[in-house]
Amino acid sequence: MSRRTLLRGAAVGAGAVALPSVLAACSGGPGGVTMGSNASDPVPKRAFAAAFKAYEKKSKTTVRVNTVNHENFQENINRYLQGTPDDVFMWFAGNRMQYFAQKGLLSDISDLWRDFDGFSEALKKQSTGLDGKQYLVPYYYYPWAVFHRKSVFRERGYDLPKTFDQYRALAKQMQKDGLVPFAFGDKDGWPAMGTFDYLNMRANGYDFHIALLRGEKSWNSPQVKQVFDLWRGLLPYHQKGANGRTWQEAAQTLAQKKAGMTVLGLPHPGQQFSAADREDLDFFPFPEIDPAHGQDAVEAPIDGFLMSKKAKDRDGAKELLKFLATPQAEDSYLKSDPNNIAVNSGADTAAYTPLQKKAVQLVSGARQISQFLDRDTRPDFASTVMIQAIQQFLNKPDDIDGLVNDIERQKKQIFSAT
Repeated sequence: MSRRTLLRGAAVGAGAVALPSVLAACSGGPGGVTMGSNASDPVPKRAFAAAFKAYEKKSKTTVRVNTVNHENFQENINRYLQGTPDDVFMWFAGNRMQYFAQKGLLSDISDLWRDFDGFSEALKKQSTGLDGKQYLVPYYYYPWAVFHRKSVFRERGYDLPKTFDQYRALAKQMQKDGLVPFAFGDKDGWPAMGTFDYLNMRANGYDFHIALLRGEKSWNSPQVKQVFDLWRGLLPYHQKGANGRTWQEAAQTLAQKKAGMTVLGLPHPGQQFSAADREDLDFFPFPEIDPAHGQDAVEAPIDGFLMSKKAKDRDGAKELLKFLATPQAEDSYLKSDPNNIAVNSGADTAAYTPLQKKAVQLVSGARQISQFLDRDTRPDFASTVMIQAIQQFLNKPDDIDGLVNDIERQKKQIFSAT
């Protein structure tokens, strides 16, 4: 299936006829509660297996896990939920959850939330639909930042940049030293969104950023043009051919000491480092652009579990969700994947790595927290407009006016639609 076909599938509205998809073909069947999983990478796949095994041991109930490639899962989610979805499935908090709740494709689990412990009001808010009902069981979060190897910075005498000018100067020095300053891959369409988000929040502030993604600001405004212009100035220091490279391949060049930095989420580079090298991985917050906004905002997406509206085993699904909301469930996962942060306050943090502890400090010190571009906006706008727009920009960065005018035109069409 081509990427364009997948993107069209992502934009199908809730009123459309359900179409066959990679996901729907995997779902359903007898023999226990079913789980739709997007954890196709080895580390999270293994960690989720440990958590589900812990539930099976406790409940004597089988969890049938249907794992689908992460990108296919994300891009086919509309057709999946309208077709024959699993009882429970992995998905994201905030707007991405609210959108499908509005479409009537999720089951209300407010009754479960009345008995949940260990979740903050902020987490509850991120799990709540626009109708005031809860739909998500949050499981973990992970901040985005600028990752690097401590040994490379130490050996080369690099200082951690706090301002954008220092950031650009560091990239220039790395290039002189024979390193690729920024490991970069956007073949999957979403990794580059993290760089856009930070540039926009640092230059224009969190409130402007969120309003822009909600369709309330113009994409062809001077503020957005400035963001792309700042990014264009950094592109000479990025790996060439980003649209043909996966984030995994980009992160591997950081692990191999071929690249000096990369902008990714906490789980991503860590999965590409060996256990022996993991202590060498470190990060710093995305640098300040405008002192008025400083480094106040942190990108920290929350992942979790939802029950589909069409769940066949509703009782089994609710029992599984109850377990996944416990500290024990998160502990089972994090023993195998030290690249995320538990959301339940009762989870065992004693075994956290220094990097995990640093991630907790980064998020706890933030004044604002964003969820990520494709989670803070409508999924159809993210999939059909922003993926192609950013990839187009990476290929042809000099036509910023044409780019933002095209985004604004499509935004008006999508956000004005019912």
